[in-house]
Amino acid sequence: MIYQFGFVSHATNLWDASPAKTLTFSRYKEMTKEARLQKLCDITETNLNHTLRTIHYNIGHEINLYRMSSSIVPLATHPEVMWDFISPFKEKFSEIGELVKKHHLRVSFHPNQFTLFTSTKDEVTKNAVIDMEFHYKMLEAMGIAEDSVINIHIGGAYGDKKQTLIRFYQNLNTLPLHIKKVMTLENDDKTYTAEETLAVCQKENIPFVFDYHHHMANLSTNSLEEMLPAIMDTWKERGLKPKIHLSSPKSEKALRSHADMVDVHFVRPLFEMLRPLQIDIDFMIEAKLKDQACLHLVQELSTIRGVKRIGGASLEWK
Repeated sequence: MIYQFGFVSHATNLWDASPAKTLTFSRYKEMTKEARLQKLCDITETNLNHTLRTIHYNIGHEINLYRMSSSIVPLATHPEVMWDFISPFKEKFSEIGELVKKHHLRVSFHPNQFTLFTSTKDEVTKNAVIDMEFHYKMLEAMGIAEDSVINIHIGGAYGDKKQTLIRFYQNLNTLPLHIKKVMTLENDDKTYTAEETLAVCQKENIPFVFDYHHHMANLSTNSLEEMLPAIMDTWKERGLKPKIHLSSPKSEKALRSHADMVDVHFVRPLFEMLRPLQIDIDFMIEAKLKDQACLHLVQELSTIRGVKRIGGASLEWK
């Protein structure tokens, strides 16, 4: 089995490399029309350059899994802005995509918690579609949409999970099919368990990004050992390797908060459960120290008997 590991957004080992520099709408309103567009372009160019820096860093450290920032383009989906962020940066987006393809990287997006299809308000659903379209446009401009994913959560329960899920299925029909084909769903740490998320993924034929930390904070009725084969099977139609999110609690009291690093003892039981499946899996590290946590965990796991490090962030697990 080959396990690859990656991290989210920006490399903490790089100086001033955040790809999520932003512009508030209140500041935007204070500017002249010409200054507004220039500022939007300046920040977007910086974020795209920092994305490129991070990808080059990943290539150098043999980290083949990377979640790009959802904040590359400031105010991209704001109803009073909605500017053309593709045309001025076609070459830059293409450059990112070519690097990803050349080095066989796996990249993804994870829109924020407000991108959901469970709301009772039509406006929230419309905004969710707009946000998903925004992320898809970036992947499309990079030329990598077919091999990438956009991951979201099911959303809130609104006091009645049964009725909310019915609404989720209805609202999801408003999402264009070509975007739905690249979306994935993740289990929550408070609301929808892995068991409930799996049922939705199976019904809608959507790959399931399993989050181990969320599962431990919000346990299912069924055991994880029982669910894992079915969770992995949700990826078969896309032809992509299953993906799992890894992090560990900040403390016993802050069970749902992510620690700076990943506690190998916390995640070790998951790897033992995965061993009998004998399949290749990608792991996205969601710890606060991002790339540092990713590389440190790989080093710790490589000391386990039967595990061989075969790259900067890749392990062969026998």
